[in-house]
Amino acid sequence: MAEAVPEEELTIPRAAMNKMIKEIVPSVRVANEARELILNCCSEFIHLLASEANEICTQQQKKTINAEHILGALDRLGFNDYRTDAEAVLKDCKAVAAKRRRQSTRLENLGIPEEELLRQQQELFAKAREEQAAAEQQQWLQLQAEAQMSLQQQQHGEAPSNSEDGEYS
Repeated sequence: MAEAVPEEELTIPRAAMNKMIKEIVPSVRVANEARELILNCCSEFIHLLASEANEICTQQQKKTINAEHILGALDRLGFNDYRTDAEAVLKDCKAVAAKRRRQSTRLENLGIPEEELLRQQQELFAKAREEQAAAEQQQWLQLQAEAQMSLQQQQHGEAPSNSEDGEYS
């Protein structure tokens, strides 16, 4: 069973909250007391929404709170006006997740355009063909040299025996 977490730890990190405030109202100064109030309101809202979503989840005999439970909780709590925005955010999150899955391949993670990778591949193939041709040429030359040497050895080895055996007169 999970341990009880002290209430002070159940808040949004202050740095994250400060960043959100600065992004939303960049030209307005917000007093520390107001920041603290915003932080507490956000934490309370999240707690309320999560509790209601958990109740919906339990009623449906599910073990995991999903997006539909959150959207239902917004409706039950009277935050119907936020449902459209929440659905748009959900759609964006799903799109980002799908994009991440598509980009998880090694090819896309390299950061090199496909055309450049294709060009590099063609260069490697050309280099491999050249090296193969050079190796085959070297092997051919070696075989010819060995054949030439074998032929010369046969000619030198047969010449004296031909002169000894070749006395016909």
